[in-house]
Amino acid sequence: MSRKERIEVLIPEADVERRIREIAAQVSRDYPDGVHLICILKGGVFFMVELAKRLSVPASLDFMSVSSYGGGTESSGIVRIIKDLDESITGRNVLIVEDIIDSGRTLHYLIDVLKKREPRQIRLCTLLDKPSRRVKEVEVDYTCFEIPDRFVVGYGLDYDQRYRSLPFIGVVKFEDEQEETSL
Repeated sequence: MSRKERIEVLIPEADVERRIREIAAQVSRDYPDGVHLICILKGGVFFMVELAKRLSVPASLDFMSVSSYGGGTESSGIVRIIKDLDESITGRNVLIVEDIIDSGRTLHYLIDVLKKREPRQIRLCTLLDKPSRRVKEVEVDYTCFEIPDRFVVGYGLDYDQRYRSLPFIGVVKFEDEQEETSL
């Protein structure tokens, strides 16, 4: 039997757009000679496109697909590279762009793999951060929003491939869940 869900706004579209502009300005200051953005697919693409459009420095783009989730709402704990980079990162300033950092398993693994490819520098940028869920520590250099331990969708984040295109960050609420007094 399937559960009915509804989406409640956690972070409105205007707040998301404002914060991405602020992060883009900071990244532009930190990388005056340009930066190589590595997007973690699929969810990160929405955030990376909006971030890249707002950078005032040269930016090159590449993509990886790394999975640690199955079809549900919890990380499986097993990290797999589904799609690797197309270009070398040796000697480059790399900024990993992620939609959300939860347990830290995926990014901890990925950063270790990428450091072996000898970039000049690796930094991490995320739209959303859930530090309360950390299992593996990762240093996050740019964070748009720190959020509570809720299952969120929108702006690239999905629930079974749905809700990615929402222009805001929303919380998935299931019909059978008790109402909470605060997010």
